[in-house]
Amino acid sequence: MYSTTSQLPLARVSPFPIMDRPELGGLESSLIQLINDHHHQSLSLREQTEKAKKEAIRSAVRVSDLLVNAVNGGVQESFVNEKRIELEIRALASTVMRFAKLTDQWLAASHSINTAIKEIGDFENWMKTMEFDCKSISAAICNIHQA
Repeated sequence: MYSTTSQLPLARVSPFPIMDRPELGGLESSLIQLINDHHHQSLSLREQTEKAKKEAIRSAVRVSDLLVNAVNGGVQESFVNEKRIELEIRALASTVMRFAKLTDQWLAASHSINTAIKEIGDFENWMKTMEFDCKSISAAICNIHQA
């Protein structure tokens, strides 16, 4: 009867029977409604995204402020310690200079005492020499007088 090699023309068949087809205006309004719903959902999603973005930025700023404060607290403490150490170094340097002057004065005084002691020893030696010379002269005079 029919050959398998011959082709029959294809017809377009509507999914809706002729009686049940919706009006074209109803289809168009449904598409417009879908577009409006999509647009409202997009706007709502965009607003939520913006809110989340702003909240994330606020959180990031807060975290960075906390980190900066934590780091600056340590830096500030180090700065205060450094200033206090510098003041103590200046005070210590002035104390060292004062002790150096006192040490120089003590060295000068001890040198003077050593010099005086040497002079006393030299004077004592001179006195002994003079005494010996006087005794020698006295002995010589006595010998001359006796002779």
